[in-house]
Amino acid sequence: MTTTILCLASYFKGSRFLQACKALGCHTILVTTEKLKDEAWPMEAIDERFLLPRLNQQPDITHAISYLARTRMIDRIVALDDYDVETAAALREHMRMPGMGDSTARFFRDKLAMRVQARTHELPVPDFVPVLNHDRLHDFMAQTPPPWVLKPRSEASAMGIKKLHQADELWPLLDTLGDRQSYFLLEQFLPGDVYHVDSIVVDEQVLFAAASKYGLPPMTVYQGGGVFVTSSLPYGDDEETALQEANRRLLAAMGMRRGVTHAEFIRSHADGRFYFLEVAARVGGAGIDLMVEHATGVNLWEEWAKIEVAQVRGRAYALPPVRQQYAALIVTLARQAWPDTTAYNDPEVVWRLHKKHHVGLIVASPDHARVQALIADYAPRIAADFTASAPPLDRPPE
Repeated sequence: MTTTILCLASYFKGSRFLQACKALGCHTILVTTEKLKDEAWPMEAIDERFLLPRLNQQPDITHAISYLARTRMIDRIVALDDYDVETAAALREHMRMPGMGDSTARFFRDKLAMRVQARTHELPVPDFVPVLNHDRLHDFMAQTPPPWVLKPRSEASAMGIKKLHQADELWPLLDTLGDRQSYFLLEQFLPGDVYHVDSIVVDEQVLFAAASKYGLPPMTVYQGGGVFVTSSLPYGDDEETALQEANRRLLAAMGMRRGVTHAEFIRSHADGRFYFLEVAARVGGAGIDLMVEHATGVNLWEEWAKIEVAQVRGRAYALPPVRQQYAALIVTLARQAWPDTTAYNDPEVVWRLHKKHHVGLIVASPDHARVQALIADYAPRIAADFTASAPPLDRPPE
């Protein structure tokens, strides 16, 4: 019987996943939004596509997918975007299907749930308090030195985060939020360098993990503009080794059984320790997947598809050969509609982003020092030649 994979996508991403499923002989169903109808979906790899106004509207999405199930034997439901993780989990629970359920999904979407779980398992996290009891908020700010960050519990990346320097800045924000304030947490801001680890997990074992370091912290770039940079860490050095261990402990604590993850950590300038920031059950965005592929030869989207299909078919998953090279990703908003990046012509440039009002490059080399030298050269040039800024969003556009 043909394996049927249903994918939810609130954003345009996951083409390589769909293509890999089709190459494995699956029947692929894409459920996405009406506003994404004209994106460059790989229609040759999609057997059926359904468009809805929104994917997180309940009970509409449950009714829609249950209706499809009347005439289709759906084997797996996969969330291609962070915003679809909880929706997919709720559908699996409703339909009694294998995969991540509601409780585990909370650890990969709800920033409060993941922090409580990490602290329970004795993983270092910045001090935090839920925005629930106002006396506890007063006590937290009295005992925890500023600055603090007010974070939405279920947004992606740095969206909606507010940095506060005085206690009296908090209360007007909470008044504005009204009944929505319980969907936030307050956390101590730790100055430091931010890292990410992108993993493949099978049978609760981390089979693959690539550790990388951001240039500027993502929150700084998102809220203040500038050039987004991330690059591979040297294999086996102290930072890479510490992050690999922290990532293994984290994913075990969160109950990750199979799939892909993107975890972020900060190394505090004050004490040099790594602190957990957040984790998602998805492929890293902004081109991180391509950077990892150019460094290691592993495409996270394709391997995720192979894991899901192997599990349906009762077969073992085998990780492909992994190489140990280095890569860096450089991305920025551009003033020009279609920027010309031909002046960036070193042989190590292996990928260029083709997207309106954006510049993106990936450089790759067996030599870590060469990659770092290209970052040092390219990042300030790109900032001068192209970079534009846009006001940050508090929530994703409807």
